[in-house]
Order: sequence, then C-alpha cells, then structure tokens
Amino acid sequence: MTPDFTPENLVWMAVLAPFIGACLIALSGRWPNLRESVTLLTAATLCVIVLGLLGPVLSGARPQLHIINVASGLQIAFQVEPLGMLFALIASSLWIVNSVYSIGYMRANEEPRQTGFYVCFAIALGSTMGIAFAKNLFTLFLFYEMLTLSTYPLVTHKQNAEALRAGRTYLLLLLGASLMLLVPAIAATWVIAGTLDFTPGGILAGKAGATVTGILLALYVFGVAKAAVMPLHFWLPAAMVAPTPVSALLHAVAVVKAGVFTIVKVAVLIFGIENLSALGQSTWLTLVAGTTVIVASIVALRQDNLKRLLAYSTVSQLSYVVLGVAILAPISAVGAAMHIAAHAVSKITLFFAAGSIYTAAHLTEVSQLNGIGRRMPWTMGAFTIGALGMIGIPPTVGFLGKWFILTGAMQTANWLAVAVIILSTLLNAGYFLPIVFRAFFRDAPDDGHGHEAGEAPLPVVAALTITAAAAVLFFFWPEIPYALATLMIGR
Repeated sequence: MTPDFTPENLVWMAVLAPFIGACLIALSGRWPNLRESVTLLTAATLCVIVLGLLGPVLSGARPQLHIINVASGLQIAFQVEPLGMLFALIASSLWIVNSVYSIGYMRANEEPRQTGFYVCFAIALGSTMGIAFAKNLFTLFLFYEMLTLSTYPLVTHKQNAEALRAGRTYLLLLLGASLMLLVPAIAATWVIAGTLDFTPGGILAGKAGATVTGILLALYVFGVAKAAVMPLHFWLPAAMVAPTPVSALLHAVAVVKAGVFTIVKVAVLIFGIENLSALGQSTWLTLVAGTTVIVASIVALRQDNLKRLLAYSTVSQLSYVVLGVAILAPISAVGAAMHIAAHAVSKITLFFAAGSIYTAAHLTEVSQLNGIGRRMPWTMGAFTIGALGMIGIPPTVGFLGKWFILTGAMQTANWLAVAVIILSTLLNAGYFLPIVFRAFFRDAPDDGHGHEAGEAPLPVVAALTITAAAAVLFFFWPEIPYALATLMIGR
C-alpha cells in the first residue's frame, strides 16, 4: 500500500516529523556521524513535506486537520493558510542550512552536550510547525509555549553562571508575559467572539468597540513577548550567551519569527485590518513600534560586542513587522509578511558570519575586526550582503519589505511611520557599514590577534554563502513570498 500524500496528511506529517526526528537523534547520540545524518535527513524531510503543501495553498486550498476537542469550543486543530505557509517555508528551509552550519560550528568549537542540542533543536522546529499551521489561538498558544520550553536548554547550553542567568531572564519574560497578558487576551477573545478560530476579516469585527479592541490589541502585542517589543525585549540580548547556531534559531528560524508571525496573524485574522483601521488603532501602535525601532537602533550603535549589536538590530527589525501592521493598510501588511522572510535570510547570514569569525579567529568585538575581511573574504562578503539586507538596500530582499511598508505609510498619510522608516534606515547604515569598512579597508593589527586565521570550516562557510545568496536571489525572484503575503489579505 502506498502512502496517501494528501494535503491533509502532509499537515500532520509536517508537525510530527521533527518530533520523530528528535527521538531518532536521541537514540543515535553515541554515534556523532549518524546523529548528524539523522538531523540533516529530518530537516530535509520536513522541507520536502512543507513544499508539498505550497502548490495546494497557492491554488486556494486550505488543508485542515482536527486532532481533539479539549473542551466545548476548544480544540487542537491545524489549518494551512498563506501566512502560516510562508512561515513554515522559512523555518523548514533554514533548518537544513542551520543544521549544516551547526555541524561545522559545534565540532570545531568542541561544544559539549551536542546530542541534547540537536534534540532540542528538532523539538523547537516541531513546535514552530505547530505554530505556523495552528487553526486557532488555543493550538497556537500550546505550541508557542512548547517552543519557549524547548529552547530554554539551548539558551543555557553552556551551563555556566552567565548562561543560567540568561535562561532565567528568558523564561521569566516569555512565560510571564504569556501568563499575565496573552492568556487573558485569548480568554477575552473567546468570550467576546465565541470562537478562537483564525478567520479572514477577523472574528472580533463588529463585536468589540474601540476601547475594548485597543486593550485587547495591547495585550496581544506585549503578551507575545517573543516579538521583543520594548520594554519586553531584554530576553533577546541576554540569550546571546548561547552558541551561535542557537542565536540563529532565536533570531531567524523560529523564536522571534514566531512572535511577529503571531502578531501579524492576530491582527489580520482575529481583529481584521479593516476593522482595526475603522476603530482608529493605528496611532498608538505606530508609536510603540516606531519607538522600539529607533531606540533599539540607537542602542545597537553603542555596542562593541558583535552578537549584542546583532541582537539589538533584531529588536529593531522585528518592530518593522509590527509597524507594517500598525499602518493598517493592506500593502503594509504585505510588507510586514515580506519582511519576516527578508529578515530571516539576512539575519541568519549575519549570525552565521559572527560565528564563523569566532570559530576561525576567536574574535567577538567589532573593534577587533580591522582587516578581517582580507583573511575571511567569504565570511565578510556574506556579512556585507546580510548588512545591506538589514539596511534595505537593493539588490537584497530587505528592500522589498521596507518598500511595501513605506508605500502603505504614504498611502495612509502616516508620516510618523514614514519618519521612523527613514531615520531607522540611516541608523542601520550607521552601525553596519562601519563594520564592513573596518573589515575590508582598515589594516589588521600588528599583534596578529586572531588574524592569522583563514576561513572557518567548510560547513560553516557553505551555510553562510547559501543564505547570503538567498538574500539576493529573493530580491529578483520574490514571487512565492509575495504571492503568499497577498493571499493572506485576500488579494
């Protein structure tokens, strides 16, 4: 009997595959080559499964899978809609590249507890698939919390005092925000709307006034602390104590993407963009998002540690997505979805480059990078492409999301958002371009501190080259993310 690869079956296969892979990785832990082969095979299998769903979704299908009724009106169920499809594509494809990178990085740096690392990574990707394909807020919440718990061991991987302190901050902010803000928001939504299902046009449209809608929206924006909207952003810089592949997971593949994905999905499918616009929710949300974008960029300007600089850059860049929602124009919502994809490939490239520099030269500070581009041209060439993507300079995919968000801001005469985008772009250039200049156009120090090294191991360099190339290719061929983003808003 041949397997029945219907879209509905592919949904449960996509969610289960990483968890099955995690079990197999644990069983093969005594044999590193087998363990890493299983990791790569699981990642590739997941990506193939997710790609199998792309055609039906683009054709208008919305595959569903009901698992269990927990209580009246509460069910664990999945449905593949365009935004979730985009998120799943990003996470599943980048897991392959991150796995290749992790093999080179973890071995070269002789990191301990590598089996646990790969197991937790797989569980985190399974949680991400659950978030991407959640049919309702209840299902999304369960997998959202599973993602928090599965990434905690990764944040504390080094098991030293600094890592354990960062882990406490991680759990305190993420779980605390969920329990105190997100759970009440979900409960209130259920009471008001009578359902938690994600629905085009929103389930709260016409059922809540401006004040109630504003309060609920605030609870969601701050309750989803993975989106790192200030002041609930401290967990993200603290988590930079983790190994670089974990930083890439946090920033590009799963965790922060789960945050901004949730905010976009709630805005579009719970509140409804037109409903939020009619109730006048744009101004305060623009102010919150814009403040995070600018303040985080200013803090990044002052950082010498490269990973902390990239962390604050992520805090800023994530709020571009929130800003795209806040503008409350269909084109800016498309820009928000596009920026999720753009940030993923650009920021993972930057973290891969930072890890490559650490692995090959044992350098961690920006001030140590004079002349490093001449010794590590592949690494710093990729870093340059990632930096241009974050600034939003063509021909990198980062330009597209910003362009759509800016277009929406101008269409709605949201001049605060326009000012934020322009000023933050200058600030982004202010902290990224000096690194590129320092690496390629300044002389290396005479003490030879780390600069005698060449490139990092091949898996590391191959991975960052692939993601840098993707950041350029998606600029010229953005059809798939753009199509999914426009389907998200019903266009």
